[in-house]
Amino acid sequence: MSTWDFLLQPAGFDIGETGLLAFEATQPVWRALLVGLGNTLRVSLPALLLATVLGLLLALGRGSSSRSWRLLSSVVVDTVRLVPLLLQLLIWYLLLVEWLPDANAALSLLPGVWLSKGGLAFPWPAMGDGGWAWSWPVQEAFNVQGGGAVTPEFLAVMLALSVYTGAFLAEVFRSGIEAVSASLLEAAETLGATRWQVIRRVLLPQALRTILPATTNQYLNLVKNSSLAVAVGYPDLVSVGNTTLNQTGRAVECVAVMMALYLAMSLLTSAAMNAFNARQALQGGQA
Repeated sequence: MSTWDFLLQPAGFDIGETGLLAFEATQPVWRALLVGLGNTLRVSLPALLLATVLGLLLALGRGSSSRSWRLLSSVVVDTVRLVPLLLQLLIWYLLLVEWLPDANAALSLLPGVWLSKGGLAFPWPAMGDGGWAWSWPVQEAFNVQGGGAVTPEFLAVMLALSVYTGAFLAEVFRSGIEAVSASLLEAAETLGATRWQVIRRVLLPQALRTILPATTNQYLNLVKNSSLAVAVGYPDLVSVGNTTLNQTGRAVECVAVMMALYLAMSLLTSAAMNAFNARQALQGGQA
């Protein structure tokens, strides 16, 4: 008979990356799973944003009047879509841990932004004696100190999810853009609208009605695909759940908890997109 009292027992293991939630091995199992859930959301939400931006840029590139941009966008989309996500995740991870410089010789990408095998460091607000203030990373003798930082594992998962999902979103966006009547775009240009104004005020609002259902599916896939993070050692929900399973021996219960949490994330994502879709339909009807 299944019991759930193990959730209240001490976890007995540490989590290498806890995000915003502090965690110690003496704390209960349910908190460990909560940290894993937080890590999954922590990598999925930025990946959703980056994938959307990348997908839109690739879609516009494939419809560009420039042959070079069309060819480059097509090569990127076709290549990424045909390579399994797990392999892409491993490639990103190996590039980050093998090709980047050591932490004592980090690359300065922007003022206060450092990239190395130790991860990415960036300015981050911190509480000091005088209240909240920006903490800026500084390159020191052995590593970068100060500010906020994310690990190579986090970067690999986020980049892999963003690029992979962005390639599929590019095709979704392209189909929606091509469904917009050319006469609407010509009318906007006749009225003196710039290219950016045509895209922002005419093309994208009209295309949204077509692309939202398929975009929702891609967002759901991204959230579920984040479970592959275990392959590079990122402590997401699946990684923490597997460790909990090995510690407690409660296989059915641990898998059930992970399934329930992924189901909850998927339902929330779907509900948010459906609400946005309903809002767009309402605005279109009022127009």
